Amino acid sequence: MRGFLASSIGVATAAALALPLALPTPALAESAAPAGPAGSTQSLPLVPLGPGRDRATGAPGMSASPRVPEAQGLPAREVKTFSLVGVVWDDAATELLGSVQVRTRSVDGGFWSDWQDVETHNSEHAADPDGAERSSGRVRGGTAPLWVGPSDGIEVRVQAESRVRTLSSLPTGMRIELVDPGEVRPPAPDDKNGSTPTDGDTGTDGGTDGGTDGGTDGGANGDHKGQPSMVPGMTMEMAESSLANVPHAPLGATEIAELNKADATADAVFAGDAVEAAARPYIGPRPKIITRRGWGADESLREAGFVYTQSVKAAFVHHSASGNNYACKDAPAVLRSLYRYHVVSSGWRDFGYNFAVDKCGNVYEGRAGGIGKPVLGAHTMGFNSNSMGIAVLGTFTASEPPQAAVEAVAKLTAWKLGLFNADPRGKAVLKSAGGNKFPRGRNVSLNVISGHRDGFATECPGKRLYGQLPPTRTASARLQGRP
Repeated sequence: MRGFLASSIGVATAAALALPLALPTPALAESAAPAGPAGSTQSLPLVPLGPGRDRATGAPGMSASPRVPEAQGLPAREVKTFSLVGVVWDDAATELLGSVQVRTRSVDGGFWSDWQDVETHNSEHAADPDGAERSSGRVRGGTAPLWVGPSDGIEVRVQAESRVRTLSSLPTGMRIELVDPGEVRPPAPDDKNGSTPTDGDTGTDGGTDGGTDGGTDGGANGDHKGQPSMVPGMTMEMAESSLANVPHAPLGATEIAELNKADATADAVFAGDAVEAAARPYIGPRPKIITRRGWGADESLREAGFVYTQSVKAAFVHHSASGNNYACKDAPAVLRSLYRYHVVSSGWRDFGYNFAVDKCGNVYEGRAGGIGKPVLGAHTMGFNSNSMGIAVLGTFTASEPPQAAVEAVAKLTAWKLGLFNADPRGKAVLKSAGGNKFPRGRNVSLNVISGHRDGFATECPGKRLYGQLPPTRTASARLQGRP
């Protein structure tokens, strides 16, 4: 692919680096949503790059048949500020058999990045094939999103695989989505929908945050009020940039109260009738969870109402495949960008995952509906029912996941799976709703803590994170108090 566009891209790159980019057409402004505190999305159509090939024979040159471009993209151009990119196309069932690369110009310094790869296999992060969310008519195919940080210039190239260039292999209607997360000021510590945790807070789990219960807020013993919380593997730099002043779902309080006042509390299980969590023998201490309000979710974007399944029998661990180039203080902006990409660009009803974890081990509420409930997500096509999805922010194919993030996954699963009496070291039987690994209707035995690849043929959650799942199961069970 790199050879195919080498000469033309070299010229374009040199020009882009030498000259300031200008906003090329009024159409760009028309395609962008109005800027505002809730963020915006620019959606720009990709155009053919280079010569085409005959649709029937695959041969280059003149032909009466329509010609298929071997590559599509977008020449270097100036755009409104954005921080996350992804490519979407019309048909969610169509796979992009090829590669996607982007270059971006940083707002801070005005320099262009090197070409960055965008993960193309993203369709497996989606609603089940026959689900209402999947058949809404708004769902589009798309790559994984890539976090690039505040940028105001973009160049894109998409190329079909060499083995399929004789076919109409590139999806129709490809567009580059440029997402601006917007600026959101965290609510004050006494906000009615959340509270700022401090060391020494005692909750209904019977433990003391940051104390002998294992640090349910991600803190370590001996932390002092006003000092950054530390967990094993967290550097002081990471701790200082952690999210100490955003609201966390308080212990024993009602989640997202202003959206659904009848929502379950964190200490009750949704199973037709409320069952006290304390009645179950193995429930890990509840970690502090940053609410949707805490990370600035624009609730007007998602569909109203919530969809629940019967239970939470298993947890699927994912990586967001959005790159590792973010600071923990930027994680709320990353989440707001992912949320907009899932809903506005991809057409999903809400954020796809039930929870997210950043590199510092902060845990975030994902899809709305109540963190103690079995909310139906769109994370593991074929196995969204009776499961939950946890996305670790980053890409862990070749990079090791931070220990703080791995420990946060163990803490979160110990609590949430414990609410539904699930042993993290055990097996769960889930019925497939259809996918590329198990046919629809098959009952499949899976680990209670599984990687995405266990239910769908994918690289997710990356080789390195997947390799951390066996010790995570052991740690989660230990936190539940299991022998």
